[in-house]
Amino acid sequence: MTRQPLLNVEEILPILNRISVFGALDDTQLYTVFHLLEVEVYKKGDVVFEQGDSPTHIRIVKKGAVRIVENLRETPLELYEFDVGDCFGETAVIGILPHTASAVAIEDCELLVFPREKLFGLYDSDPRLFGLLILNIAREACRRLCQTEEVMLHYALEGHSRK
Repeated sequence: MTRQPLLNVEEILPILNRISVFGALDDTQLYTVFHLLEVEVYKKGDVVFEQGDSPTHIRIVKKGAVRIVENLRETPLELYEFDVGDCFGETAVIGILPHTASAVAIEDCELLVFPREKLFGLYDSDPRLFGLLILNIAREACRRLCQTEEVMLHYALEGHSRK
């Protein structure tokens, strides 16, 4: 993995505008976020992070795709795939809990990364932006929890109807 600074704001802002974590941010706030981002480059098969690692970044797929896998080193269970424009790692970053699964590049990819220390640095430098980002992350976490509950309920009801 290599990390590089971002250079082309016109290329990145349309991506940020599509991501719920950056919803309701005005142009000035989006530019602030842009200047805090970096790019990580991975080759197909590279591990972005391992299950149990401490979360360090919110990541956004700029190019390529990433698969979230539980038990990567034992009996892998593929959980989810993130494609261009998808954001991941945000709930782990604010929860400050170890990653519950691993992330693996399933093709060559570029990820926009928002370092945890820069996110939390906004608490002092731009509390309004910090509050909006944390609120958006919380909303996204709630959406995902709701989707997970619906899937679990579906499987529970399916299993119950078989008896």
